[in-house]
Order: sequence, then C-alpha cells, then structure tokens
Amino acid sequence: MRILLVEDSARLRGLVCEALRNEGWRVDAFATAQDGRTGLREAEYDLLLLDLGLPDEDGLDVLRSLREAGSQTPVLVLTARGAIDERIAGLDAGADDYLAKPFHNGELTARIRALIRRSPVTSMPILEFAALRFEVASRQVICEGTEIVLAPSEKGLLELLMRNGGRVVPKSKIEHAFSEFGDERSSNAVELAVSRLRKKLDGHDTQSSIETIRGVGYMMREVHN
Repeated sequence: MRILLVEDSARLRGLVCEALRNEGWRVDAFATAQDGRTGLREAEYDLLLLDLGLPDEDGLDVLRSLREAGSQTPVLVLTARGAIDERIAGLDAGADDYLAKPFHNGELTARIRALIRRSPVTSMPILEFAALRFEVASRQVICEGTEIVLAPSEKGLLELLMRNGGRVVPKSKIEHAFSEFGDERSSNAVELAVSRLRKKLDGHDTQSSIETIRGVGYMMREVHN
C-alpha cells in the first residue's frame, strides 16, 4: 500500500512516516499543498493523509478539488481543528475520516486499516491462494495452520502477488508499489525481494510458486503435487 502524507510539521511528518513504514506501508511525505498536488499527479495512492493547516493553501480546498476531479482515493484528515463544525466541514468536503491532533499512532494505523478495508480495491479481508491464507487486517500469513514469519515489505510483496494470483504482475508495477519519492526501487531490488520471499515460502507446503516471466514480471501460480 502506498500512502501520501501532506503535513507541514516536520516533526509530526517524521513520526507518522516511521509509524506507517513500520506497518510495511510506503509513504510519500510533503509539507505543502502544492507538493501534495504534484504527488497526486505523478503517482497512484491507496490513501491520502491530509493536514488542513498547510502553509500555502487550506487543506479543505485541496480536498474539494480532489473530489471535484472525481477522485475516489480515501482521505483521512489530520488536523488541530477539533471543533465539531470544523469536523463537519471536513467530512462535507469529502473526507472519509477525521483524526484530531494530538493522536496516538495506534489509533492512526487502525483507522487507516479500516479505511482500506472499505476501499473497493482492497475490500477483501482475507486472501487465499493455493494453501496460503493472508489476513489483511492482522497482516498474518498462514499456511496449513502455521504462521509464516515475513518482514513487512515481504508481506506487501506477497499480498500484491496473491491479489493477482494466476496473472502476471509487471515488474514496473512492483517497482512502483514499493517506491517512494526520492527512493525509487530498481529492477535489481525487486529481484532481490522476490528471491527473499521465495526462500521463506520454500520451507512450507504452500502448493504455489512465484514464477519469473522473463522480460515482463512475476506470477504466483498454483502447484499441484
């Protein structure tokens, strides 16, 4: 999952980015509305975390223009504006949820998971492919009753492959999914990530394999013994 964070406080930006990356999510973080708009034009996001008190533009205007353009990207507003009428204004402008500052990172990540579960693209709470079971909310990967211990980035890669099980996932799509602005992933990095994931899955009877489609990408395929 790739998240766009638009927040002018450098300290809060750093804390939120750390919390989200610990969940295995990719984050592009900007301090101004202008930079946030640029990010929205140049990449696809699963969620927008939007501060309202931005230095160059009111976050509500950013939100309104996003909805007027037809975007269905879930938006979670983060703001110090805690009055009920201001919360109503944010929700009426198109926000999906509202979190007043200061907030606990645990509540933030829980709200994000709830929003993503309601998203049409990621609404499946449990993914199943061959003998693998991926519980999206808890981020648990299970094979025949045994949990497979994976790093957050490995879980993200496996989720992407399972959601596209039986179909080729272009390498460019994987690079995009696991990149952040200023930290673009190379083809070699993707190959290394796939190799690590394969090794961890090999120790279990997943009844599946991750196949390399040369010059194109990767595909998760069922394997019948």
